[in-house]
Amino acid sequence: MPKLIVVTREGEERTVEADAGLTVMEAIRDNGFDELLALCGGCCSCATCHVHVDPAFVSLLPPMDEDENDLLDSSDDRDETSRLSCQIPFTDALDGLKVRIAEED
Repeated sequence: MPKLIVVTREGEERTVEADAGLTVMEAIRDNGFDELLALCGGCCSCATCHVHVDPAFVSLLPPMDEDENDLLDSSDDRDETSRLSCQIPFTDALDGLKVRIAEED
């Protein structure tokens, strides 16, 4: 089972295991991180699952589509590593992925 490293807004780092095939958003939510709201449930219609991806993993992620890009534009905390965690399939290839939950807008 691949591991995901999640850094909270307060800087607490926790490693969790998650099933491959989930999205990163589902893995975070299912492991009790309440600060990741994911209000739309993974439909790519809000930006409440915004995370910052460790730069070492950015090139392993699928390309960002226009909808995700547009939603991230609404965030004051967006940077070059910003992604919506609902749009990142969690796979064995991403074992050890580290993400930081973005500040709430």
